Amino acid sequence: MPGVAGRSGRRPKPTAKKALAGNPGKRALNKTEPKFTEITHVDPPEWMQPLAIQMWQTVVPELLAQHIVCITDLHNVEAFCTAYANWRSAQELVVQHGPIVESAMGSPMKNPALTAAKEAMSQMVTFGAMLGLDPSSRSRLIGGKKAKANNPFADLV
Repeated sequence: MPGVAGRSGRRPKPTAKKALAGNPGKRALNKTEPKFTEITHVDPPEWMQPLAIQMWQTVVPELLAQHIVCITDLHNVEAFCTAYANWRSAQELVVQHGPIVESAMGSPMKNPALTAAKEAMSQMVTFGAMLGLDPSSRSRLIGGKKAKANNPFADLV
């Protein structure tokens, strides 16, 4: 958060990720970092739209299989799935009515659904990155030292 004392700059990397990467900064790791309840199964909330539920059923099993989601992260999953449903709904309106619509005064104007789609897409990107749902944030989630492949010729050199 820019301008807030003690909160400017990059977000800190979670301790588990630092340990997995071999603690490259060699700073003391936070031993008192809270560990939240890991979940193994969770159903989508009843209030969700059908498209959001469809995305939930696609994404949540993957997140649970990778042990990425704790009970405290469910609001991020809900926000991602809801943003997805909103984006799809807005996109359907753009496809149905086109990017230019007629205003109340009869002049051409940008379809308001384009703005709604853009905002929903921005939310999807934000919450998806928090959950590791895009390639670059996923690579940050994986982190860690990769095991060196056994090279049978390495001893000959």
